[in-house]
Amino acid sequence: MDNLTPKEIADEEMINQAFHELLNDYLSTKHRKKVEIITKAFNFANQAHKGIKRRSGEPYIMHPIAVASIVCNEIGLGSTSICAALLHDVVEDTDYTVEDIENIFGPKIAQIVDGLTKISGGIFGDRASAQAENFKKLLLTMSNDIRVILIKIADRLHNMRTLGSMLPNKQYKIAGETLYIYAPLANRLGLYKIKTELENLSFKYEHPEEYAEIEEKLNATAAERDKVFYEFTAPIRTQLDKMGLKYRILARVKSIYSIWNKMQTKHVPFEEIYDLLAVRIIFEPRNIEEELNDCFDIYVSISKIYKPHPDRLRDWVSHPKANGYQALHVTLMGNNGQWIEVQIRSERMNDVAEQGFAAHWKYKEGGGSEDEGELEKWLKTIKEILDDPQPDAIDFLDTIKLNLFASEIFVFTPKGELKTMPQNSTALDFAFSLHTDIGSHCIGAKVNHKLVPLSHKLQSGDQVEILTSKSQRVQPQWEVFATTARARAKIAAILRKERKANQKIGEEILSEFLKKEEIRPKETVIEKLRKLHNAKNEEELLAAIGSKAIILGEADKNELKEKQTSNWMKYLTFSFGNKEKPQEEKEPQEKEKINPKQILKLTEESLQKKYIMAECCHPIPGDDVLGYVDENDRIIIHKRQCPVAVKLKSSYGNRILATEWDTHKELSFLVYIYIKGIDSMGLLNEVTQVISRQLNVNIRKLAIETEDGIFEGKIQLWVHDVEDVKTICNNLKKIQNIKQVSRVEE
Repeated sequence: MDNLTPKEIADEEMINQAFHELLNDYLSTKHRKKVEIITKAFNFANQAHKGIKRRSGEPYIMHPIAVASIVCNEIGLGSTSICAALLHDVVEDTDYTVEDIENIFGPKIAQIVDGLTKISGGIFGDRASAQAENFKKLLLTMSNDIRVILIKIADRLHNMRTLGSMLPNKQYKIAGETLYIYAPLANRLGLYKIKTELENLSFKYEHPEEYAEIEEKLNATAAERDKVFYEFTAPIRTQLDKMGLKYRILARVKSIYSIWNKMQTKHVPFEEIYDLLAVRIIFEPRNIEEELNDCFDIYVSISKIYKPHPDRLRDWVSHPKANGYQALHVTLMGNNGQWIEVQIRSERMNDVAEQGFAAHWKYKEGGGSEDEGELEKWLKTIKEILDDPQPDAIDFLDTIKLNLFASEIFVFTPKGELKTMPQNSTALDFAFSLHTDIGSHCIGAKVNHKLVPLSHKLQSGDQVEILTSKSQRVQPQWEVFATTARARAKIAAILRKERKANQKIGEEILSEFLKKEEIRPKETVIEKLRKLHNAKNEEELLAAIGSKAIILGEADKNELKEKQTSNWMKYLTFSFGNKEKPQEEKEPQEKEKINPKQILKLTEESLQKKYIMAECCHPIPGDDVLGYVDENDRIIIHKRQCPVAVKLKSSYGNRILATEWDTHKELSFLVYIYIKGIDSMGLLNEVTQVISRQLNVNIRKLAIETEDGIFEGKIQLWVHDVEDVKTICNNLKKIQNIKQVSRVEE
């Protein structure tokens, strides 16, 4: 201790204090008190990470302690998970192995630590993504022990809280991956509080200005919201006191990310979002059997005070969500003329809502069983998907992601059994959920005794009968109808099998054909045929020949015969006249090397020559964007929230570049503006006046239609940057009868 520098002594103190706080938090929980093993894990990890610093400059061990504290306080797990959280980076970052951990701490902790240890490479190869592979490993272990994923979420939450010290391109990668994978995972496991924080933090790093703007507006309207809350809940309190219940009433303000999301999807400004405030009544039931009745008693008594919305009663008390969530949601009309949602839950339901499946361990005796059945089902689906290796990282993440969103509907079989399906499920999904054979042979369905196609979307309460036929085979277009992960994975697997069989037949047909025409089977021959039939690759060409979609004939003969002469000509010209040609082709290789750690400047010149604007989201200067380096080393610029970019961040995070605009209103870009309002004489004239006269903007296309006095339109115009779009939108909003103006994708 004597030869330590003051900095090291301060670090030691900080580490010890953080650990003592963790121990005190643990001791105040209901878990069995296994302090020795936690202390042992801390000492071991502290020794292993000694002298190593995080990017922020603090000792590395502070990260495992922080993760362990999230695991203990915010997820509510016990000593095994706390130890695993303290040790989660030891195997990855030091020389210790999983065996060492097993020898010291036993197999359970070692198994969790192993699940948490990241891996790289794997079935997707280097080109795709180690991230998707990590995720796959995580899910595999998770299906053995759910604690792996809970600790992983805690790890991610701490990384997001300290994301400020990372490089910008790393920030986008991590924030994108968080939004795409970890927030839905937290949601699926019922960790609503953590889900919301992950979404908000991701949003804060991806769209800092918009985050600040919404935060400011929320703060500005806080006093008014408090007043509404107080006035709305006062009569409710009186009523609940009369009932003699122990309760607390909380205000829940919509999260910044949810507000922004709603503004994007509904194309409305902040001022038009009316469900910012919800009210939560959390009560202690008179006894555990009465819990359900108490929820409904509270509902009845408050709906005497305020009128409930007839279609907006959500009963998750009798039918818990798949992630265990239980509550009664009602929407009431307040005295201020606004609908306010009220969520009624018991203390137990509230614990489950905040801590998800972790809370079930606390209430093991009482009714945790059927909900665990739901979780088991989900894990089983994931196992099935993992057993069937998918060639593409993005497909894999997508397939899993389909299953992460937990909004669900209840449908009945012809015999009256209740089945839970994800929302937006189609009849085809239902068929596959019953059995793969039923799915692959289904030709249609009867929903509530009416015949419907396979693409029919099911609603809650539907009774569904699947019609099958032995001669039916899986069709490629089914991939479009299927919305659940299980159905998609099965359909893709069956189609892949068929494609392989067709390729084999195609190979035989092709070699027969070439033999007959006396053409040597070479790479160039296949390439020529591929181009002739517009096939993407050799596999596609062979499969098409095998399935008789392509029939080899005269055209192919002419193409190949002519090819052999032209090839010979090419060699001649190459070896005589055109000496410079090969030189020329080499030139583009000497591209500037891109340093992913630096921020890429987007100037007018580079946009014209070097970079490609993504077709999917049409970014313009001023949008929040990022760069993506594709397989051919071209840099493509995407908007950060573009769905394609979101997938790329999660699947190919190491190819993401941070970018910033450096343009000076020289280039023009196309944007679409959507307008809606009340039809009146001369309105179109006013719109074009504002755009062309006042703002000197060139309109490329204008489409407007009117129905029952309401008009809707889309204007396509040339602008320089986001500033121009804002000016145009603000000026259009000033026109008297225009009620809504927003920039949209096509």
